[in-house]
Amino acid sequence: MTRTLTTTPLARPAWRLLATAGAAAALTACGSGGSHGFNFDDASRQLAQQQVAASQIGLPTGGASVTSVETPTAASGAQPPASVRANVSIQPVDPAAPAIKMGLLLPKDWNGKVVMLGGGGYNGVLPSLYTYPAAPASQGAYPLLSQGYAVFASDSGHQAGAAGSRDGSFGTNDEAVANFSGAALKKVSDVADVLVTRFYGEKPGKRYFLGGSTGGREALAVAQKWPADWDGVVAWYPAWNAASLDLQFGRISRAFAQPNAYPSLGQRKLLRQAALAQCDALDGLQDGVVSNVAACNAQFDPATARFNGQPLRCASGGNEGDQCLSDAMISALKTYATAIQFSAPLGSGETQYPGFNVWGTELGEQSSSPLQPTVNLLAMNTTAPASPAPLTAPYWAVFWDQWVRYFVTRDPNYNSLALDPQNPGPWSERINTLARLQDINSTDLSAFQKRGGKLMMAHGSADALVSTRATAQYWQRLEQTMGATAVRGFARYYEVPGYGHAASTAFNANWDSLKALDQWVTGGTAPTAQVVTDTAGVPGRTRPLCEYPSWPRYAGVGDANKAESFSCVTQ
Repeated sequence: MTRTLTTTPLARPAWRLLATAGAAAALTACGSGGSHGFNFDDASRQLAQQQVAASQIGLPTGGASVTSVETPTAASGAQPPASVRANVSIQPVDPAAPAIKMGLLLPKDWNGKVVMLGGGGYNGVLPSLYTYPAAPASQGAYPLLSQGYAVFASDSGHQAGAAGSRDGSFGTNDEAVANFSGAALKKVSDVADVLVTRFYGEKPGKRYFLGGSTGGREALAVAQKWPADWDGVVAWYPAWNAASLDLQFGRISRAFAQPNAYPSLGQRKLLRQAALAQCDALDGLQDGVVSNVAACNAQFDPATARFNGQPLRCASGGNEGDQCLSDAMISALKTYATAIQFSAPLGSGETQYPGFNVWGTELGEQSSSPLQPTVNLLAMNTTAPASPAPLTAPYWAVFWDQWVRYFVTRDPNYNSLALDPQNPGPWSERINTLARLQDINSTDLSAFQKRGGKLMMAHGSADALVSTRATAQYWQRLEQTMGATAVRGFARYYEVPGYGHAASTAFNANWDSLKALDQWVTGGTAPTAQVVTDTAGVPGRTRPLCEYPSWPRYAGVGDANKAESFSCVTQ
């Protein structure tokens, strides 16, 4: 909840004084929250009148203004640390385009650093400014504010309707598409930089970006496109090659839309149980998590697998109910698990998008876990793909349907399942244009590296929405481009067995990535022996956070719920 702050403006010259270079030296906040002449209450009152000229923003806009100011209050539980929130509107160049809506949270006791948070899906909503992906539950409800970070984020330049993060209807406007594809990141960052500097009387000392999924793509985008602006980024399960992923979504949607191909909640649970029965112990321990994913992918075949002595495949090949899988289901699942190959390179240069680690992954099932609705939503949901796709269809099917109807054809009545993602025919050039915008695939991060930037990537190996193999491919390409030694000097990539897309009932990951990043950036201490904590499967159990391509193997002795009983191995 928020409470509107009553603003009794001070004289404008007082605010302008705060923005001058001379005042910046005299009014250093430096985390003091009020020392050296900084007055939080006065600065908060003046915040409501702030405007940012278009000339102060690195990409074309119509300028920005603070539309309202609020004092954050607790919805329940603990009161947030003293802070003020500014709601900001960045005006478009095209009068038909939506404005970019952003939020800026300014703590009284500032640590001199800022964090920009990424969005999710098609964005369209402002993310919470209080927390970040996989933040430790032990930090409470306000991990960013409690550490003194100023925080900002945006809706990326459009406002979603009832479909929320699956609403792609803004795709009919070119400026809105450009903003979503990355332009909004620079615009929002520049506006925040001006407002933060005015508010505290000094520029931020360090600037970090944290995000997951679309936000992970955005994290990689700022490191690739605006390296001089950022000291460190954390990219969780990044949808970096978003247009390529959309085409894979189309291939998968068409497969599961076939007769008898869409599995029920019970059939999905049966599949996961069968995969666990064969693959769980490949890491030396039966713990409900597949850690040796490569071995499982090589060994498990739903067409021949058995569970509790019975074949997984229905004897007739048809859909006989929850006790087995039809041939059509097995075929669609294998499509899910394999790469899409494009008939020609996309405009971005991409030639494929890899398959998913389907075996042992939660695809949505019946469960009493409070996380299960989120897991179901972000996986296969409750009804088969269709066009137009209902919100009960798989998340990826709705995403594809919206992309085809609004981004590609710009025809709301177009049948998205009729478009072949491998042979798009007359839509090829439009898809190539979108790929150039949406595939954030540069692997030359030398400018980011040379300015001292640090990159941390992490991905759950049981992600049903963004392929973990795609993140591994980006990492491999990064090493090929820059050399493994150079990459290790500024970047890390970790895979978390059992963790899905943002949530998991098997292993729900908590890891203080921001602490690790900040220590690396400010103190030069590279992350070592990182530990990830489960909050759902076995709450409180820990595992080593293994650097790719290694994974955690149980040592055979010791507490199976403690990280020290595991070692990171590659075989």
